[in-house]
Amino acid sequence: MESQAVETLALGGAAAAAHSFSAWSLFLNADWVVKSVMILLLLASIWCWAIIFEKLISLRRLNRLADGFEEAFWSGGAVDELYDRSGNRPRDPMTAVFAAAMREWRRVPVREGEDIEATEALENRIERVMQLTANRELDHVERYMTFLASTGATAPFIGLFGTVWGIMNSFAAIGATKNTSLAVVAPGIAEALFATALGLLAAIPAVLAYNKLSRDLDRYASRINGFVGEFMAILSRQLEDKR
Repeated sequence: MESQAVETLALGGAAAAAHSFSAWSLFLNADWVVKSVMILLLLASIWCWAIIFEKLISLRRLNRLADGFEEAFWSGGAVDELYDRSGNRPRDPMTAVFAAAMREWRRVPVREGEDIEATEALENRIERVMQLTANRELDHVERYMTFLASTGATAPFIGLFGTVWGIMNSFAAIGATKNTSLAVVAPGIAEALFATALGLLAAIPAVLAYNKLSRDLDRYASRINGFVGEFMAILSRQLEDKR
């Protein structure tokens, strides 16, 4: 009996040693369901990193363009000249908001002694156009952010599904072979845990990046909305002077 037990342990150890536990081997030896989960999580991780780099580069560029526009706007030059230079092809949301307001301003010229109701209607119309343009531009800047949030929330559970499926396969192998040695159990459990690891690999960067990018986008949105308020104050003073 002792010799048989020793022989069984030796065979089990040899089989476990023969089974490679590298990431590629775990993928190749996994069940097709676990393989699908791994591929899905890997693709989600790659797409998340692409979104992260794109957003970081885009926000840096947009803030730089906003700095240049604000410097030109507050330099004391005529806003009509600034609009003529940049209004036709705005390169950033702040310029687009400014161009939308100037187009509405030029569409209905205000004359001296204009009726109060007419000037108030124009002022409300310009403010509404600026808000709509700002919302549209910010929606474009914020696109794909929901994918980061969704990946961060669901990737661990998708990986857990692959883990549960792999452990079920391990128990099925134990029942079929009636062998509880490490050689039978370890490969399936390793493949299952690898699916969980891929889920965390996709979720953790997505959550961290989403939190950081959300704060940066909120600051940029506040900057746009602040410009809308300041520009409306300037237009309001000019309208009051012409009444």
